[in-house]
Order: sequence, then structure tokens, then C-alpha cells
Amino acid sequence: MSAVTDAPVTQRAVAPVATRAQRWRRRYGLPAMGTLIVLIWIVVAITAPLLSPHDPNMVDVTNRLKPPSGAHWLGTDALGRDVFTRLLFGSRISLTTGFVVVIVGALFGTLLGGIAAFARGKIEEAIMRLTDLVLCFPPIILALAIAAALGIGTTNTIIAMLVVWWPKFARLAHSMVLTQRSQEYVEAAIVAGFGPARILFRHIIPNSVGPLIVLVTLDVGNAIITFAGLSFLGLGVVPPTAEWGSMVAEGRELVAQWWVATFPGFCILTIVLGFNFLGDGVRDWLDPKAMKR
Repeated sequence: MSAVTDAPVTQRAVAPVATRAQRWRRRYGLPAMGTLIVLIWIVVAITAPLLSPHDPNMVDVTNRLKPPSGAHWLGTDALGRDVFTRLLFGSRISLTTGFVVVIVGALFGTLLGGIAAFARGKIEEAIMRLTDLVLCFPPIILALAIAAALGIGTTNTIIAMLVVWWPKFARLAHSMVLTQRSQEYVEAAIVAGFGPARILFRHIIPNSVGPLIVLVTLDVGNAIITFAGLSFLGLGVVPPTAEWGSMVAEGRELVAQWWVATFPGFCILTIVLGFNFLGDGVRDWLDPKAMKR
């Protein structure tokens, strides 16, 4: 009789713990995974010279297109360069480019969008029409055209991406500042005699920063994959610099030597997924309704 009554008690005691664990995994599992992936790649990029067993640009034609082995963990490319070493150094280019493009684009776009929303009149009309003009073109096509005009090179590619990256932040900042501009605390600041610049930068923009942070987090992955796409087309880094997109391009016709293109593509996949998972988590964290679910 005691064995029969003890079983339900044990189940009732264990059930809430399992439910809490499931709830945590459902709410924080993917963001935690994304954060871990991003942190791992940041550490890899910082410590790449310490982790690399070979020189990333060392050519050894006697070892060209060797499959993964103990000497070359991920094989070698068409020039005999170690794929694993080039992946490590390629992470530095990809992460740096992603952060630079998104952060600079966010700062510039937020500044223009905030000024347009707060100034109104002809200034708003001019800024927002310029924003609409850039947004009319597909970002990758416009960046491709600008990069082709400027020439091959990491700096030129970053400039081309910045030209097409700021409008989305300007549009979001414009709408957020318009919403905050009608709030009572802004009217109180105006009555108190604060200047427009102080109201905009010390009151309105800090209260509008949540959606901008979410967009920044999600957009780093987009910037990395865009830069990789431009490098794949030959408009990114200058050879022999190691970069994931150009490495995929080098191996796109080497079907039998699958490792040349597969591993760089997998790196792009993991870092983009990591930032997407992290961005989703930041969005849920900043959304009170999502946190209550």
C-alpha cells in the first residue's frame, strides 16, 4: 500500500522541477547557445595567432588539396595552404567587418533619423527622402555596384556596405523619436528651457535605444554574410588575405575536394546563427510581454 502511495508523491515532487527546466530551455536555450557561439568566435579571432599551427599565407604546392589529416586538420587548398589556419585568421576579418559596419552605420543612421524627427520641416524631408532613395535599391546590389566602382579592398568594401547600411537605422530612429517626441517628459523638458540637442541626446534617444540595440545585434550576422558574399564575388579582401567568402569561392569548383569550401561555409553558418539567436534573446529580454510568457 505504501509503495502505491509513494509513487504519485515522487512524481508530484519531480514535475515542477522538470517544468521549470523546460521553461528555461524554451525561453533562454537558443539565446544562450547564440551567446556561446559568438563568444567562442570572438575568442578564436583574438587568439588566432596563438592557435594557428601554420602561416595562413604559406604556399606549399607539394601539399595542395590534401584531405583532412593529422598534419592538416581540415585539409589544404589549391595552393597547399592550411585550411584550418586560414579559417582562424578569416574570423578576424569577418567579425571586425561585421562590427564596424553595423556600429558605424547604426551611429550615423540613428543620428540622422533623430535629427530628422526632431527638427521636422525641410530638414526632415531632405533626410528621409535620401533614406528612401537608398532603400529603393536591394542592399547587396547597391553595395556590389559601389564596391566595384571603388575597387577591390577591405576598406572599399566596408565603405560600400556603410552606404547601404545606415538607412534602416535612420528609418527606425525616426519612427522611435517621433513616438517619444509627443511624451510628457519631452514637453516638460521644453518648458524647462532645455535646448533641442540636450533633449534629443539626453532624453529622447536613450529612451528609444531598445529596438536599436536589437537591430544592431541581429544585423551583425547580416553584415558578415553580406561581406562574405561580396568577397565570394571577388570584391572583398585582396588575395592572399584569408576570408571566409573568398575561401568558399576558391573551392566552389572543387567538388571532390569538398573540405575547401565546406568548412568556411560552416563557419559563416555558425556565426550568423549565433548572432540571430542572440538578437532574438535580446529582443525578448527588452520586451516585457515576451518575458511574461
